[in-house]
Amino acid sequence: MQQLDQLLADFSSLAWGLPLLILLIGGGLYLLILSKFLPFRFLGHALQVLRGKFDDPDDAGEISHFQALTTALSSTIGMGNIAGVAVAISIGGPGAIFWMWISAIIGMSTKFFTCALAIMYRGKDSEGKIQGGPMYFIVEGLGKKWKPLAIFFSLCGLVGALPVFNVNQLTQAINDILLAPNGVTVGFNSNLIVGVVLVSITSIVILGGLNRISKVASKMVPSMVLLYFVSVLFILIVNYNVVPKYFIMIFTDAFAATNFKGDSFLGGILGGLILLGIRRGAFSNEAGIGTAPMAHGAAKTNEPVREGLVAMLGPAIDTLVVCTLTALAILVTGVWQTSDANGVSLTASAFANAMPGIGKYLLLICIAVFSISSLFSYSYYGTKCMSFLFGADKKHYYNYIYIASIIMGATTSLAMMINLIDGFFALMAIPTMTATILMAPRVIVEIKSYFRRLKESSNL
Repeated sequence: MQQLDQLLADFSSLAWGLPLLILLIGGGLYLLILSKFLPFRFLGHALQVLRGKFDDPDDAGEISHFQALTTALSSTIGMGNIAGVAVAISIGGPGAIFWMWISAIIGMSTKFFTCALAIMYRGKDSEGKIQGGPMYFIVEGLGKKWKPLAIFFSLCGLVGALPVFNVNQLTQAINDILLAPNGVTVGFNSNLIVGVVLVSITSIVILGGLNRISKVASKMVPSMVLLYFVSVLFILIVNYNVVPKYFIMIFTDAFAATNFKGDSFLGGILGGLILLGIRRGAFSNEAGIGTAPMAHGAAKTNEPVREGLVAMLGPAIDTLVVCTLTALAILVTGVWQTSDANGVSLTASAFANAMPGIGKYLLLICIAVFSISSLFSYSYYGTKCMSFLFGADKKHYYNYIYIASIIMGATTSLAMMINLIDGFFALMAIPTMTATILMAPRVIVEIKSYFRRLKESSNL
């Protein structure tokens, strides 16, 4: 088991090397400049689209703009925000959060382009149904000779979409918050029971297809973000006197790297801290990875720019809001300096510290909903990859692999699961970002055309 742990750690480090960092961050900056900072100029219009002002029931697609965003968010607002942020702080200190923010700001531009392309170049599966996602926009946009890149994305997506990290951290949260304090012996058997319960819940929803997934996600995600926001706001009010100190420390420590305990990168600890923040940011908001375009590609719209604008709200909500809330809760309570806990256990310590008795149970409710909603969305991504590779009539087989992997996630170590998913996320980003950068000028043409039409109809 130790050898497998080390193998996955080496694989993850290799995948997240300098070339990928240049592709994700350099590529994202290129897209931001190319679009003349579009994500920030048309934020108001994006909110109008999200509210349904421009919805047309006759447009192609399966789900609304709002359902597409909440389906994508249900996969990104999960353990990346609660456990992933805690991992970032425990290794990198407060400065890691600054680099997560940078990842999110750049990620808004990346999300816009990837999800606009998902609508511009929708393809058809073997059953003739319209589909979106990197594998389709690679083939439809770049041509059949690029199909190996689409196949590579889909193969990596089969593993990257597995729910093992979310399940692992939800199991740890149930053990730490619910079972162990009440005298229940925590071990392989208790983890197995948690896994079986999750299998039951997940099976009911994912076997019902995208419509059931999107309906459940659109109800669960907004209410849990609100509960989480209110809970963390209470923690910040209780510790109001130290909030400014730690908020400033996020900026100062980002360049000093005085609390960084990880491996150096590009010859220094600052490089290691930047890489840590970018990795955790990408894990949290998935910008450039290619999962979100699969959800947004199913939206009922014939306007690629509209879906791109809605999609770009994802990293803002996910990383700039939810991850920052988690980070401040951990920092202001001081648990990051006094506890040896990692992952979700560190966040649980922060909630227990600020709200004795009730805090950790409120967190457990949020964790449970975030994790379970993530389980629903990732299954959809995996079936899309299976469908592309082997035909739409075979996609249901992925659900059985997916359900079986829940047991694996519940009964293995955090390090193993985070390295496995991190590594395959990195590999998924290579075809997604390569195709997006190549086709970015086409999106710019579409942007100009869209806003010209909108101006002519005097809706802007």
